[in-house]
Amino acid sequence: MADEGDQNGGQADAGEEEGGLRKIIHVDMDAFFASVEQRDNPELRGKPVAVGGSGGRGVVAAASYEARKFGVRSAMPSVTAKRLCPDLIFVRHRFDAYKEASAKIREIFRYFTPHVEPLSLDEAYLDVTDDIHGIGSATRIAQLIRERIKQQTGLTASAGVSYNKFIAKLASDQNKPDGMCVIKPGEGAQFVASLPVRRFHGVGPKGAEKMAKLGIETGADLAAKDVEFLRANFGSMGDYLYRAARGIDLRPVRANRIRKSLGGERTYSEDISSGAALREAMDNIIDIVWERIERAEAKGRTVTLKLKYTDFTTLTRAKSLAGNVADKMEFARIGHELLEELLPLPLPIRLMGLTLSNLEGDKNSEERKPDTAQLSLL
Repeated sequence: MADEGDQNGGQADAGEEEGGLRKIIHVDMDAFFASVEQRDNPELRGKPVAVGGSGGRGVVAAASYEARKFGVRSAMPSVTAKRLCPDLIFVRHRFDAYKEASAKIREIFRYFTPHVEPLSLDEAYLDVTDDIHGIGSATRIAQLIRERIKQQTGLTASAGVSYNKFIAKLASDQNKPDGMCVIKPGEGAQFVASLPVRRFHGVGPKGAEKMAKLGIETGADLAAKDVEFLRANFGSMGDYLYRAARGIDLRPVRANRIRKSLGGERTYSEDISSGAALREAMDNIIDIVWERIERAEAKGRTVTLKLKYTDFTTLTRAKSLAGNVADKMEFARIGHELLEELLPLPLPIRLMGLTLSNLEGDKNSEERKPDTAQLSLL
């Protein structure tokens, strides 16, 4: 495994050692929202900052690294964050400023390659297999990208360089903030083996807890299990876990990738049933999901509510508009309307989820079920 000390153009770069392999860079901005606030307001620099509402139902959308030292994390209730860091400074989000910075960053990406797959305002995959400027290595390209971002926006970015998307994304998180990590062909399986499974994309707290009960805590533990075992215990995700544990990911970088839906769901440590508790849970999920929607600049016209009862039965309700959901207020109104139509519930729930689908550009979205992601809210 290579780290930030390996940023030199003479080094063999990801994909150069084996024919046919891709050269993938994952760029992830460091504490993006909070960093923009600190850049634009010198009084915030060096201080613990959280972007989000500070009220009783507020949620942290982003936290500066100074705040993270106290355990403050995105998706954390603001009251919890304030308890962990009494000197925490809350600022309201300014999405126009974040979008402006993101646009400049994407211009930098596209100078080096047309194959850019944005995941949100602050991260993207780049396929630099075709070295259009003759720079010489993916490692050097990643270094130049980070330097240009710093020069043109005043912000720092971390990068992972490897031969596939899965490992590049893991690598970009390895030396944060303002770092870089290069994983060459032949090193992927060893790199993955050393990581805790909770670092794997798609493995949330509940999944990691289930794996721990099965004796799986690292990539090496996961690689020791055969695919039949993983399918039996994790269903359709078993095949993904089997490949991931071996550093295998064949997904291409898709510059014109169409997102199917955006959403999130929360599994509760204690079952909830009262109307007041359910409404508060809905408010929290709305805050988190809408932040993700704005970060991805997504627009859609269908809102879907998902509930899982204590007997593990699942109920979904959806509402579609003639046009796109206008703003957070309308998204919240629809979410609460869907919930109110179901009250009182016949049983307590252990999970609630909310999704925006029928997104712009997805012509076949009505034929698909919403694709929600587990929110790490606890």
